[in-house]
Amino acid sequence: MPSAYDPAAEVVSLCSDLIRIDTSNDGTGHGPGERGAAEYVAAKLDEVGIEAEIWEGRPGRANVIARWGGSLGDPLLLHGHLDVVPAEAADWSVAPFAGEVADGMVWGRGAVDMKDFNAMLLASVRARAQAGAVPKRPLVLCFTADEEAGGMNGAALLVDQRPEIFEGVSEAVGEVGGFSITVRDRRFYLIEAAEKGMAWMRLTATGTAGHGSMRHPDNAVTRLAEAVVRIGRHPWPVHLTEPMRVLLAAVGEYVGVEATPDNAEELIEEFGPAARMLSAAIRNTANPTMLSAGYKVNVVPGHATAHVDGRFLPGLDADFLSTVRTLAADGIEVEPETLQNALEIPFTGRIVDAITASLLEADPDSVVAPYLMSGGTDAKHFDRLGIRSFGFAPLRLPADLDFTALFHGVDERVPVSSLEFGARVFDRFLDLV
Repeated sequence: MPSAYDPAAEVVSLCSDLIRIDTSNDGTGHGPGERGAAEYVAAKLDEVGIEAEIWEGRPGRANVIARWGGSLGDPLLLHGHLDVVPAEAADWSVAPFAGEVADGMVWGRGAVDMKDFNAMLLASVRARAQAGAVPKRPLVLCFTADEEAGGMNGAALLVDQRPEIFEGVSEAVGEVGGFSITVRDRRFYLIEAAEKGMAWMRLTATGTAGHGSMRHPDNAVTRLAEAVVRIGRHPWPVHLTEPMRVLLAAVGEYVGVEATPDNAEELIEEFGPAARMLSAAIRNTANPTMLSAGYKVNVVPGHATAHVDGRFLPGLDADFLSTVRTLAADGIEVEPETLQNALEIPFTGRIVDAITASLLEADPDSVVAPYLMSGGTDAKHFDRLGIRSFGFAPLRLPADLDFTALFHGVDERVPVSSLEFGARVFDRFLDLV
């Protein structure tokens, strides 16, 4: 008989420890890498008898892989990334890599994205291993590198070079979902069942170089600036995918309004500050993020460049790119430097039943519903192997916490009580799945 255990017993210390290991990823490849965090995770697994492998597709870009669990059914992939976006310490009220625990919160870069889930997963499997409570279903544990830069040095390489790791896997759980948002007086738990595609684009304008004191109707900077404004201000129309239809129908039923595309924005406002993220889940978006031109104030350059972060809904990739090129107009070259597909997964099946049941057991008066995530995750890479991945990192959050603003935000933090809730719910999920 397995002995009793508490899956939340060490989740806070694990999260804090992981935050203290700086795994900043600015996309240039010159950061600290994930090796330190990978060694920490592997040691924590090895300590309880779960044999872990550290695999580097590129020097310092370390991934951790382990297989554990029973033999009932096909293997379930549980994945989380080890890297985080950079943090400017001067902007924070606490040191971003100190892993401070204060005011009922764990503070630091990665507390939300996504060292909290890594800690929940580690806490649960470590407690189970020590208690002899092995899950019936076989598990593939995968902690990846480089997700914050598109996963090309992490999940993408694993899929391309180590596909045998995922032999037999058809389902997965990772980020970003399972967190609660309070609508009026009721908690809604949002489970990611879809995510937008990603088109990181480079725009290049070419003109005639010359002296800044003369007339220059063929000015590359002017042409580029006009294109950037058109793209940045374009009013993309509302388009509801199936997960967002289900979510808005659930909200509409609760507030007494029939959900339609016409009132989608109004219903999304019911989610308070989270509407900033969810509003982007019902339309394509294209945000100019970088500009570069010139080398001296009195010299008109012959070239000017901009970068645009484009995100498109499932099935709308061709229409999205065509619209951007039309908005850019003649004389602007639009080159997608990173292009990743959108995902949409039916919110059905054993894994969905287990997610829903584990949450409702812990929070019976809540609502569990799918949603489309405005960003992207490693799920896109695992999809190439036919693996259906859901976002489920369960957190019961205070109604007044602007949680979605903490993703990549200043003073990133997660409530201690939410971490403990998440570890216990996730552990129950492993029993049910």
